[in-house]
Amino acid sequence: MIEPDNLQWGLVHAFVLDGRGGARGIARAELDGLQLRAEESLWLHWDRSHPQAQAWLRSQSGLDEFSCNLLLEENTRPRVLALPADELLLFLRGVNLNPGAEPEDMVSVRIFANAQRVISLRLRPLRATEELIAKLQKGQGPKSPAELILFLAENLTDRVDTLVSELSEQLDEQEERLDSNERYLPDHSLMLQIRRRAAGLRRFLAPQRDIYAQLLRNGFSWFAASDTSYWNELHNRLTRYLEELELVRERVGLVMESEHRRMSEHMGRTMYWLGIITGFFLPISCITGLLGINVGGIPGADSTYGFLIACVLIGAIVTFQWWLFRRLRWL
Repeated sequence: MIEPDNLQWGLVHAFVLDGRGGARGIARAELDGLQLRAEESLWLHWDRSHPQAQAWLRSQSGLDEFSCNLLLEENTRPRVLALPADELLLFLRGVNLNPGAEPEDMVSVRIFANAQRVISLRLRPLRATEELIAKLQKGQGPKSPAELILFLAENLTDRVDTLVSELSEQLDEQEERLDSNERYLPDHSLMLQIRRRAAGLRRFLAPQRDIYAQLLRNGFSWFAASDTSYWNELHNRLTRYLEELELVRERVGLVMESEHRRMSEHMGRTMYWLGIITGFFLPISCITGLLGINVGGIPGADSTYGFLIACVLIGAIVTFQWWLFRRLRWL
């Protein structure tokens, strides 16, 4: 839930984590002079397009100009930066599930974090934050900033799983139709859409996979040792998704190649039969053309059996051609 006073400041969510899985929401006015107990931590989630949010970040957040500039950058790719005083900047991407949006047009979340504070910024709504708040309200949420970052990363990764599975299922359907019906033509627009989505996902997931490995190597003191296995699992999951996306792109290429090969074979068979038919009728056309010219001396012009003789000659030529084509195994 967003406090009414927070809306005008661009503060989407503000919570104080109690260190036991729960949290209490606070208003923007409470930030000034807020004192946290040892077990508590603060999570502020801002709309980075809001002027008041940008002003607070630059003047009241305590972050230096370098960090503020990076957090408010117009475009950025997934990355992690270790800052002095055991702090970090983290840029993650997630599947865009907002109405009317393309899933591969991924939404970003920018995070500044230390041992007792998390500041996150978004431009478009994130389902991951909604689920995080639901967990906190039930007392089953993260207990620390490190767990909060891990929860966001896990939820963003879960959305990728759903989209990758959807792309694979669409491709499976096309392949099954191709196998069951030789005359079926795959949907070109769908194939191109699948390839474009797979390429768009790989663009952001590859560096995001490396981020999870880098977080473990940096060894922030406020990261719990027990979370190491979870970060490793996220790294492995993204590796698997990237492999599946690469396989999807290869399968799309194989489907298109199969269609091209079938069309080429069909065209080849058509041209082959046209060639055979042309071979049959070319000598006949030559004879009828010669007999049809209006000049004197045409053989059989004055004979009662001239037409019959011409038909027998044409029939003999056709029979010879049939025998020759069969012998050459053209038929």
